[in-house]
Amino acid sequence: MPGTVAGEVRAGLPPLSHRWVARYPDEPDATAIGVLAQELHLPAELCRLLAQRGLADPGRARQYLRPQLDSLPDPYLLADLERAVARIGRAVAQGERILVHGDYDVDGICCAALYTRVLRAIGAQVEAFVPHRLTDGYDLSQAGVHRAAEYGARLILTGDCGIVAHEAVAAAQAAGIDVVVTDHHTPGETLPAAAAVVNPNRPDCGYPEKGLAGAGVAYKLCQALAAAHGLAEADLRWHLDLVALATIADLAPLTGENRVLAHFGLRVLAQTRNLGLAALLRTAGVDPEKGIAAGQVSHVLAPRLNAVGRLGAAERGVRLLLAENVPEAEALARESEEENRARQSLDRDTLQAALADLEQWYDPERDFGLVLAREGWHPGVIGIVASRVVERVHRPVVMVALDPGAGRGRGSARSIPRFDLYAAVHSCSALLERYGGHHQAAGLDVRMERLDAFRAAFNDYARRNLTPADLQPELKVDQELSLAAATPQLFALLRHVGPFGVGNPAPVFCSRGVRVLGYPREVGDGHIKLRLHQHGAELEAIGFRLAERLRELDLARGPIDVAFQLQENHWNGRVELQARLLDLRLAQ
Repeated sequence: MPGTVAGEVRAGLPPLSHRWVARYPDEPDATAIGVLAQELHLPAELCRLLAQRGLADPGRARQYLRPQLDSLPDPYLLADLERAVARIGRAVAQGERILVHGDYDVDGICCAALYTRVLRAIGAQVEAFVPHRLTDGYDLSQAGVHRAAEYGARLILTGDCGIVAHEAVAAAQAAGIDVVVTDHHTPGETLPAAAAVVNPNRPDCGYPEKGLAGAGVAYKLCQALAAAHGLAEADLRWHLDLVALATIADLAPLTGENRVLAHFGLRVLAQTRNLGLAALLRTAGVDPEKGIAAGQVSHVLAPRLNAVGRLGAAERGVRLLLAENVPEAEALARESEEENRARQSLDRDTLQAALADLEQWYDPERDFGLVLAREGWHPGVIGIVASRVVERVHRPVVMVALDPGAGRGRGSARSIPRFDLYAAVHSCSALLERYGGHHQAAGLDVRMERLDAFRAAFNDYARRNLTPADLQPELKVDQELSLAAATPQLFALLRHVGPFGVGNPAPVFCSRGVRVLGYPREVGDGHIKLRLHQHGAELEAIGFRLAERLRELDLARGPIDVAFQLQENHWNGRVELQARLLDLRLAQ
């Protein structure tokens, strides 16, 4: 089934069935589709997709298909941005040292690298710091304040963190160090008493784009700093590769400003001047000559950059992105590759342990929100594994790595679309030592003696806020597409609707009454390859981890319906369009 990872299936946890639903239940106006097709000279299938996504007006559709950086909102619409620019400007003018403080995930690492490069370009004395996941924890904390004091900094500039770091900001001030906070996470009831707090999600902030990643917020501040200090906008735009990497990796919605930043950032990434990113592309086997898609960032590049922070010191990731010579960049990129392999091994072991635990006590009628905990789990991988468990059971999951010596556990949580994870964790705040996050992901610390109470409270909140229908995964189909219309030309045009990701999903098509030519071949670990036929048109198809699903069907009973995405298959120098099957069923 879609989302299932090879090797996960266990006897006690049967695969979930998916319900096919229309992503856009209301069919767009046929006349509007015709007008789009006529004015934009595009096929009806693409125009239907544009209309479904709210772009039936030819002018808006044209702007969407040809995004422009100059159309983005003024950075000064962000609350406190003027104060941030002024305080940083004073530090530059007076030669004060600045500590840039990111966080240990890809977004935080990219923020630290972005700020460091831009501040150095305008003449600042700056050092980058990101906390160690295991010894420092997440967010701005005493570890960052201590590093700033050691460095002799008079200013800490945060990226992707700090919005709820009241104690650390107060400690910095007591040490004579000002703090400028830039963040995108949900603010608490009060803001930290910093020199400036830049966050589009402040209740009093009128900035129109609330979904920026941490690096997106950082880029807006960098735009203002560049303008104030004479750094050309064209030079600043070479750092959009970092913004795209962070935005996609952090699962920020690829709509509005984020989509524009990611669109141009992926172009920059394909011709990056950043030696560390270039080395990362080489070691990961990504060929920039073919262009770089958002999926390659999320599934290939981001895990490698994340790995150094998950298993050790994330500062190595910052050093990679700040590398000034090829040998250093290559050595750090190879290190990230090795750590990513080690992380994958830990993922597999942790996932199997989590699924084994579920087999012992999980009751789908009782357990709407799951809290799993074990001693020995690595805090650096439990977030990834939580996502895999969510794919397996389709309900919110918290995984807690227990540390008996400290008497507490560190948790990572992941959710399903119809469940606000931050609200759920917040409802349990009396049982937690620390927590933070957003709608789909969260982190927390919990005392071991409160774990059972937290498990019960989290499940109780989930039972009150989820229905049984919410717990059946849906396969959202954009539109029906005949195999004859699935052409390389359509695939090429669909790229202009991307980059695809959260908030702007890659289109899913379905074809009905399809026959399979010959007999499907099972390849690899549970994958299938087959050739589809419909009304004289044919299309090669591959279905990852769909062998078990195919065995449930009796192809001799008649044609099937298939749900798929279009992709290119590069093999032996040939490029062929194929369907990537997401599900299949007997024709209905």
